[in-house]
Amino acid sequence: MARIGVFVCHCGLNIAGTVDVERVIEAVRDHPDVVHAADYKYLCSDPGQSLIQDAIETRELDGVVVAACSPSMHEATFGRAAAEVSLNPYRLEIANIREQVSWPHQREPEAATRKAIEVVRTLVEKVSGNEELSPLELPITRRALVVGGGIAGMTAALDIGDAGYPVLLVERSERLGGHMAEHSQLYLNLDAGDDLLRQRVEAVHNHPHVEVLTGTQVVALDGYVGNFTAQVRADYIGNTEEEDGDTRHEDVGAIVLATGFDLYDMGRLPEYGGDRYPDVVDSLQFESMLRDNAVRRPSDGRVPEEVVWVQCAGSRDPEQHQPYCSKICCMYVAKQIIAYRRAVPQGQAYVFYIDIRSQGRGYDEFVQEAMEEHDALYLRGKVSKIAPHGGRLAVWGVDTLVGNSVRVSADLVVLATAAVPSAGTEDLARRTRAATDESGFLSEAHPKLRPVESLTAGIYLAGGCQFPKDIPETVSQASGAAAKVLRLFAKDEMTQEPTVAYLVEELCSGCGTCVEICPYEARELHPYLAVATVNPALCQNCGACLVACPNKATSVHNWTPKQILAMADAVV
Repeated sequence: MARIGVFVCHCGLNIAGTVDVERVIEAVRDHPDVVHAADYKYLCSDPGQSLIQDAIETRELDGVVVAACSPSMHEATFGRAAAEVSLNPYRLEIANIREQVSWPHQREPEAATRKAIEVVRTLVEKVSGNEELSPLELPITRRALVVGGGIAGMTAALDIGDAGYPVLLVERSERLGGHMAEHSQLYLNLDAGDDLLRQRVEAVHNHPHVEVLTGTQVVALDGYVGNFTAQVRADYIGNTEEEDGDTRHEDVGAIVLATGFDLYDMGRLPEYGGDRYPDVVDSLQFESMLRDNAVRRPSDGRVPEEVVWVQCAGSRDPEQHQPYCSKICCMYVAKQIIAYRRAVPQGQAYVFYIDIRSQGRGYDEFVQEAMEEHDALYLRGKVSKIAPHGGRLAVWGVDTLVGNSVRVSADLVVLATAAVPSAGTEDLARRTRAATDESGFLSEAHPKLRPVESLTAGIYLAGGCQFPKDIPETVSQASGAAAKVLRLFAKDEMTQEPTVAYLVEELCSGCGTCVEICPYEARELHPYLAVATVNPALCQNCGACLVACPNKATSVHNWTPKQILAMADAVV
């Protein structure tokens, strides 16, 4: 019979203000496996941990349940405390009675107390069946792969390389720089983007720890965090069968995906004249004019004296185009207006907008500068149609601030088109087992707590591949991703949670169902035995194989069906 200790935390008033802690203690004392039960105001404090440690030693406990806050907060804290007095940390469980009980039921103290008792009882049943486990120790290949040679990829590569670790930077085009290379100037101070970018590109090419492969893509990826093998191929052509160039197999321990974004296809914006009228251009085409000091109409080479910008062209339009805000458009339109007025002082700028979203220090003031100091006329409303008229372009729209329809004659129209995932993102996500969101961008593991990590351990995200970002935010995220890589590389060995799937060989028929359903590619059939195998380094203990197996030959350490049924019995 197990000897379980139960410890209930007051968490100040976060728990005790709603849950009757004494009733919880009294209720669990009746369990035959519980030999000790106590409460304390703050169990995560040093005295609280000492209380648990003393009970483990004096009462000879072989299992512990701590009823407190979320396991993500202090499971490691209590696990370390237990290990210090020789209790296996996998014989300790956290019953979350703060986030799952006291907080959502603050106005129902009686119901909250009953629920807390049930939650604690279920964890007593679980910990009674827990095995004593040890973390898996895996070697680490201290070399990084960065996919994408824009400002995000170069920043991540330099940060990792500066720490002394080798980096392979793969870029599918023939040059580094990404979209930043297409910009004439940068907000907020209209720095020359070429100079800043040239310095960064030279630093990457000359760095002793960074190897650059241009015209190259990742075509396959095997392995797991700390031990990936990437197959990269020069002159790789999309998803076709034409595969020219050299193939290399590169061993790396971590991967940073920094593949950027593309602009929405103008051909999908016929209402704005996209790909129909030569004097309707997108933002990067206009950047090219500014960069070459040649602001001219494509149709006849004449200097445009009236220019209309259409914001949210393809963005914030769930019915026909993209539902999301592309975030960067308001700021680069303001920058282009200022640059245009400097190049064409007599010119007049018009902007059709839904609303202005200028988030960042000094950003709103920058937009105001475009409006007030450069006389840009901002019209709050959407454009309904653009068509040729008398050798110019007629732009029909509405000004919702005054409630009138408007028509503006323009020499040139600039569409601030939506930012969309770069071509090949879906294919790259499939190859690297990185998730994508509903819009096709790469998804982070958690938007607040793990913003630069993908759901696949060892694969990190930087820049516009995750969602549209401007250069300062992109650089910040790239350095954050690099820091995660360096944190991984700083370890002597990598440890993996042992609570992974395992096989009961005598029940396995080798049908392969678990192999097909595993989302982490952690299952495969044995090369000559008629059974499946588990790669514990890849397993993320999701339990899909356990559910799918027709013979129940698969289970998960410390989450066995017997434990789960015992937990259910404790409630019903």
